[in-house]
Amino acid sequence: MTPQRAVRLSLKKPTHAVCVVGVEMPVDVYRKTWCWGSGGSGAIPLVNCDRDSHGSREDLHASQLSSLEDLQDMSLMVLSCSGPDQLFESHKLVLKVSLSDSRRLRVYCARGGTSLSNYKQVLGPHHPSYEVERHRGEKDIRFHVEGLAFPDADFSGLVSLSISLVDPRPLSEVLLFTDSVAFRVAPWIMTPNTQPPLELYVCSVTDAHGRNDKFLEDMAHLALKANCKLVVCPEAENRNDRWIQGPDFRYVTREIQYAGASGLDSFGNLDVSPPVTVGDTEYPLGRILIGGSFPSLFPFVGFGVEPECAPTLRPSWPLGFRLLLASPSACLQLFQEKKEEGYGEAAQFDGLKHKMKRSINEFLADRHLRRDSLHVQKCIDWNREVLKRELGLVEGDIIDIPQLFFLKGAYAEAFFPDMVNMVVLGKYLGIPKPFGPLINGRCCLEEKVRSLLEPLGLHYIFIDDFLSYHQLLGEIHCGTNVCRKPFAFKWWNMVP
Repeated sequence: MTPQRAVRLSLKKPTHAVCVVGVEMPVDVYRKTWCWGSGGSGAIPLVNCDRDSHGSREDLHASQLSSLEDLQDMSLMVLSCSGPDQLFESHKLVLKVSLSDSRRLRVYCARGGTSLSNYKQVLGPHHPSYEVERHRGEKDIRFHVEGLAFPDADFSGLVSLSISLVDPRPLSEVLLFTDSVAFRVAPWIMTPNTQPPLELYVCSVTDAHGRNDKFLEDMAHLALKANCKLVVCPEAENRNDRWIQGPDFRYVTREIQYAGASGLDSFGNLDVSPPVTVGDTEYPLGRILIGGSFPSLFPFVGFGVEPECAPTLRPSWPLGFRLLLASPSACLQLFQEKKEEGYGEAAQFDGLKHKMKRSINEFLADRHLRRDSLHVQKCIDWNREVLKRELGLVEGDIIDIPQLFFLKGAYAEAFFPDMVNMVVLGKYLGIPKPFGPLINGRCCLEEKVRSLLEPLGLHYIFIDDFLSYHQLLGEIHCGTNVCRKPFAFKWWNMVP
């Protein structure tokens, strides 16, 4: 069972029923069912959620093909209708899907030739049935099937198509026989930071501060260290949108039911844990994490948490990873320690021409910043408990990374580049440079992070993203994407 597996709908002699069988399956076995497990069977269509033609609508929302490359994202279905031409001339072949399933898949009929006009949508939203046009002598009719919706709390992923032979009598049609085939739409699967990186994507942009060439150079250096290919999306393709994350990437939309959720398209608020076992329940593909104003269930595989977290790799641990959480309390504690050591006048943003410097003493005396940061800490602590419960973590699995926040309306913004909002390439991390107070010529925030990560065997590069991302309310994680080695685990082998 693979996502590109063909399905054959077979119309036999008039004395037999219409049979729907999967490739390599016996004629009389699993014709109408989809079976989980290593010995299971059934067809798997993909959700066609990328965009294969530049300048066109996303494939998911297009009612006609914009590129023949789009066919690579669809599953082949063949209707075998060999038999006397007289039979098909006096009867109708009807391909049908239920009204609810018609919103979850789209079917194109291929009619010879290789031009786009040879592919016609026959089933899909507002089109639950199609009278098949069979030409004389035609034995096989090819269709291409694409999914339109991922499995979710209210959708198991299971859909079915039927083929019927109908006698069109003058007063009332007579259904002679019918049969169906079952599909299960492939789920949305993300790869966690613990999967080996293959390609790192980033955009080339120009803004009021000029081109982001230095940022791209730093990303290239990081990719080289991690033995990962760097792919730079040029301005001609990204239309100077730095948040776009690579050509031909698939995407998923999700309607969050609580107020205040936004920014999901930038993907700084979407991540996935490594595979975990929580109690007796295994999550072999991990659990999806969604950022937002409040925690909320993400029904098809995960749950919602604040975005200020990042799982990182440490293969020698039994768990396989540790979780980094932004921590205002850790930052305030660090600054208090440095003040007591006599470094109270050491200044944040020292060396940045476009940002006013602030000393450790000024930070600690700023009651508003302390109040806002401690309020955010309470929110993070709430999510900390959610993460521990839902990922099966203990306190020793979590590392607190110093960070301060200030409230802006209902949202919190990082006061300096948020180091947790990093890109992880195996054991190599691209961390936003925090421009922390300099003590003996070294940033005390960077030194703190070094002391936390180096014992874990992790390597890192601090990258200046202040103008290119931080001032625009994002960081490195928001402006990059990583193509990682897929899981070896086959989701269809599991038994729910």
